[in-house]
Amino acid sequence: MTPKYWNKAKKELSVKDPILAKIIKTYKGEVLRSRGDAFETLARSIVGQQISVKAADSVWRKVLTVCRKVTPKKINSLSALALRQCGLSERKVSYLKDLAQHFLKGKIKPSEWDQHSNEEVIAELIAVKGIGRWTAEMFLIFHLLKPDVFPAADLGLHRAISLNYKLKYPLAPKHIKKFSTAYSPWASVAVWYLWRSLDPIPVEY
Repeated sequence: MTPKYWNKAKKELSVKDPILAKIIKTYKGEVLRSRGDAFETLARSIVGQQISVKAADSVWRKVLTVCRKVTPKKINSLSALALRQCGLSERKVSYLKDLAQHFLKGKIKPSEWDQHSNEEVIAELIAVKGIGRWTAEMFLIFHLLKPDVFPAADLGLHRAISLNYKLKYPLAPKHIKKFSTAYSPWASVAVWYLWRSLDPIPVEY
């Protein structure tokens, strides 16, 4: 799924910011896309924490083999041993179990997220063990396609702003605040293109 606001956001950001306009023009035709369902996306983010992409893919394939489809009910029903045998650490098993419980008990309500602010969704997600603010912000950008998310602690974003705007790295707090305000209400789009300027492969989550 592609955001309906994407073209409008590109035009408005390009008018406001000539540096972003150049990046957007370089990568025209490329857009942010959402994939998977909410539980599976969050589960995969937990699996991939602090390991390489290759290792995460290997573990995830094993989880899929055991589950067939990764759902809260299935994860909850599996023994810790079965999940450990997929290559998951004891801590990550506990995180996945906690995530499943949050969904099963209705503590996480995906059907209501469209009506919630970014901060309300983040608060709901970080109540789960193993999900911090950064992971929640990535989820808002890449899964929920929220248009105005600025992950202020993301080092890749800091690096991209530093390189493109010729600012000293690491960025000063005043610069972070300045850009978070300047990019609103399309911060997610600006951030995606700034990440894109660093990497020939589009960022996915």
